[in-house]
Amino acid sequence: MNRNAYIVGTGHHVPERKLTNADLEKIVDTTDEWIVTRTGIRERRICDEQTANSDISSEAARNAMKAAGWKPEDVQMIILGTVTPDYTFPSTAALVADRLGLGHIPAYDFEAGCSGFIYGLIQAKAFIESGLLDRVLVIGADMLTKITNWDDRTTCVLFGDGAGAVAISSEGPGGRLGGFHWGSNGSVGEHLIQPGGGSRNPASAETIEQNLHTIQMDGSRIFKHAVRAMRDACLKALEMDGTPKSEVDLLISHQANLRIIDATARALELQPEQVFINIQKYGNTSAASIPIALDEAVREGTIQKPNTVVLAAFGAGLTWAGIILHWEEGTEGK
Repeated sequence: MNRNAYIVGTGHHVPERKLTNADLEKIVDTTDEWIVTRTGIRERRICDEQTANSDISSEAARNAMKAAGWKPEDVQMIILGTVTPDYTFPSTAALVADRLGLGHIPAYDFEAGCSGFIYGLIQAKAFIESGLLDRVLVIGADMLTKITNWDDRTTCVLFGDGAGAVAISSEGPGGRLGGFHWGSNGSVGEHLIQPGGGSRNPASAETIEQNLHTIQMDGSRIFKHAVRAMRDACLKALEMDGTPKSEVDLLISHQANLRIIDATARALELQPEQVFINIQKYGNTSAASIPIALDEAVREGTIQKPNTVVLAAFGAGLTWAGIILHWEEGTEGK
């Protein structure tokens, strides 16, 4: 008997504080028009100094569990994609499991940049379809404003904080996880990097002075790679799934740049109403980007039943990933 993996609950959490483009005009040499024209971003959410990744991840996971009707004892594993954990170790996923009272279940973090959430979906799909597990929580959460150089006008306008989560079960109905494509290219990793703090450049007075613990990005190079990576992730996932472009109902892509989203939509020959966009509200929240958008699409009724939904992302690494969701009849937006 073939086993499938289904998204049966979604949830997200973002900080209350908003940082608008007008606010940024007071910090660096930029304008609202410049930011909106090049990115589509109008505001983003910012965590305070006391809030850590596990705080917002726990809230997102709790919301997803509630939507799925899960109790703490139902969860068999947590996997969390992030580049901004609470600590290098212990894992943020383990802290979330403890906070939610899930017991001594397997829980781990992994880094795939902004592709992290889809990487997590693919891992959960493998665990469930193999029969090893029946219920997995996948979280994508990042707090990029904690590692942003607020003197760099080209990057500080891009990022926001947030967390999103999904409950994945071997029992539907739900958003069935279908074909996927993922990959990486480390040869261009230097174009989007946090150079300091690892074993290559351990923390020191010099690394702090040189701002090596903040995000450094060659935007023009990343843009070119991102457009190609997003297109290939979608088309190859559809090919693996056996679904033609004409049957796609909705695209939910990584919310990094409106021009990249538009290019991806053109590759799928989609109309504007078939593309879910919330970048204007949250900016680039990295691994949280897609699960936040997915939760909003579910709760707003944008995803109908049945629907075929494409998720796609690119991220630091460079990484990319795409996966097809088949939202089936009987799935309730909770």
